[in-house]
Amino acid sequence: MAHPSEEKTVVLIKPDGVKRGLIGEIITRIEKRGLKIIALKMVWPTQEHIDKHYPAHDDWFRSIGERLTEFFKAQGLDAAKHFGTSDYIEMGKQTKGWLKNYLTEGPIVAMVIQGMHAISTVRKIVGSTYPAEALPGTIRGDFSVDAPTAANVDGRAVKNLIHASGNADEARNEVEHWFAPEEIHTYKRADEDIMF
Repeated sequence: MAHPSEEKTVVLIKPDGVKRGLIGEIITRIEKRGLKIIALKMVWPTQEHIDKHYPAHDDWFRSIGERLTEFFKAQGLDAAKHFGTSDYIEMGKQTKGWLKNYLTEGPIVAMVIQGMHAISTVRKIVGSTYPAEALPGTIRGDFSVDAPTAANVDGRAVKNLIHASGNADEARNEVEHWFAPEEIHTYKRADEDIMF
C-alpha cells in the first residue's frame, strides 16, 4: 500500500471555470492546502473523450437519477415531471448527454493532484456537486449557485465549475484517461517535510 501522502486524484476545471477566469483561484486553493500538482494541461475535449470519462453502466446512471430525484423532492418538485420519466437510468442517460455538451463547450484545465488523502481533501475543497448546496468556503459554494432544478428546465448540465475524482478507482481510471505517463511528474515540494 502506498503512503497516504502519495494518493492521486484528477481535477478538471470545467469550461465555465476557465471562461470565468477562476483557474488561478482554484489552483491556489489546492496548493495552499498542501497538495501538489504533478500534471497540468489545457485541453478542449471531444464528445467521445468525455463519453469515456464518465461510466456507461446502469448502476452509475441509476445513482445519478436517484440523486436528482432526491434533490428535486427536497425542493418540493417532481423530477419525473421535469425529466419526462421516473426511470432513474433514463434520467442518468439524459444527464450524461447534457454533461457531454457542457464539457465540450470550451477548454478544460486538467490536473493530477497528489498529497495526503488527496481524493477526500480535494472533494472538501470543491464542495457539494450541486453548487446551491455547497458550503461557503468551498470552490462551488463561493463561485456558483446553479442547481439541477434550473439546469433541467434549461435542458443542460449543472454548471458547477470543477470535477474531482470521487474515489480511488475513479481517480485511477481518470488519471489514465486524461494523462499519458510521461505527462505526470515526480518532485518534492519544499514544505513536505514540515507538513507530514
